[in-house]
Amino acid sequence: MSTTSFYSPLQTKKDSPEILLWISRIFVGLLFIFSGLIKANDPMGFGFKLQEYFHVFKTSFLNDYSTYIAIAICALEIIFGVLLILGIAGRKVAWGLLLLIIFFTFLTFYSAFFEVVTSCGCFGDAIPLTPWESFGKDLVLLAFILVIFIKRDKIKPLIASSFTNNLFTFLTIVVAFGIGIYTMCFLPFVDFLPYKVGANIPQLMQLPEGAEMDEYEIIYTLKHKQSNEEQKVTDKEYMDQKIWEDENWEIVGEPISKLLKKGYQVPISDLIISDADGNDVTQEIITNPYYNFVVTSVDVTKMSPVDLLALDKMNQTIHDIGTENNIRAVLLTASSADDVKYISEQLDLVFEIFYVDAIPLKSMVRSNPGIMLLQNGNIINKWSKLSFPDKENLINTYLNK
Repeated sequence: MSTTSFYSPLQTKKDSPEILLWISRIFVGLLFIFSGLIKANDPMGFGFKLQEYFHVFKTSFLNDYSTYIAIAICALEIIFGVLLILGIAGRKVAWGLLLLIIFFTFLTFYSAFFEVVTSCGCFGDAIPLTPWESFGKDLVLLAFILVIFIKRDKIKPLIASSFTNNLFTFLTIVVAFGIGIYTMCFLPFVDFLPYKVGANIPQLMQLPEGAEMDEYEIIYTLKHKQSNEEQKVTDKEYMDQKIWEDENWEIVGEPISKLLKKGYQVPISDLIISDADGNDVTQEIITNPYYNFVVTSVDVTKMSPVDLLALDKMNQTIHDIGTENNIRAVLLTASSADDVKYISEQLDLVFEIFYVDAIPLKSMVRSNPGIMLLQNGNIINKWSKLSFPDKENLINTYLNK
């Protein structure tokens, strides 16, 4: 019977410690695992971020596969991180890490330099980073990964047993892909978005009393009427120096507004719900004192047969509940009126139809369709297309209280 033995990663053949290699392995491995897990928690959200890159690089034909690509990228990060720490397949992992970090570094530099994507999504919505912060992070990672790549032949498995290493690899692959697939089907484990369960939508749309506002500086371009000399001054300089009293100077062109200090950011600043005639009914919907089922669909034309079956189930369940309870049911979508009308007629939907921009809709429920239960603006619960409960469950859990 063979026994499992352990190899110390701090020891080479000459018994000299490879401390830098070990530090690099731990740092890069843990960071990749964390990054992969935090994005795998919300693969649809990461997919939306990938769509921004697809648009920039004119590969929008990949949009329909963005969530699946996101799951694959997250899984690769987790797998590489675990295998790196365990020392399994060291040469292959080193090559994989190097190729990934070169690709990520290019993306973050391109985003930062050309200002095409405002946030890289490296750590999902949990830790938003600016493009330059992301690029700096990738440069640090690149340095550590170069150490790993150069010393890749010295990476040895912590466990000598090939069977055990293969088992760990298999389980890591299953778990890495399984997390992303599960959260795609049943919503994130942890919701980092404003529309999370327990949130009050009206409150999140208001600026708290005493909150700091954004501070801006206005820059004027002045031109001297006699010499045609031009100079730029701030609004403060313009007033303090009383330049406005000197008739020899005139303002030319449009003033430039420059942000000096970021103030408090209202969590929900872009939610506008409109009816078919364009009337704003936002407050009517979000302040409804009764239970209000809000079905969300960014694009009804992107629903698969499975999605349509899920929407039909929601429709039938809410129809049955509505015959005995005082509830309201609405469908929020960014689709065209004609597309919504077609789906509504095909499924005989009982929902009132309203229209919302795609950006806030994407943040409400990471599912197409998805559904929220609101009361007095509070998000009581929300479900994906696969997790919406049956009539008895909803009545016993919520309506009979």
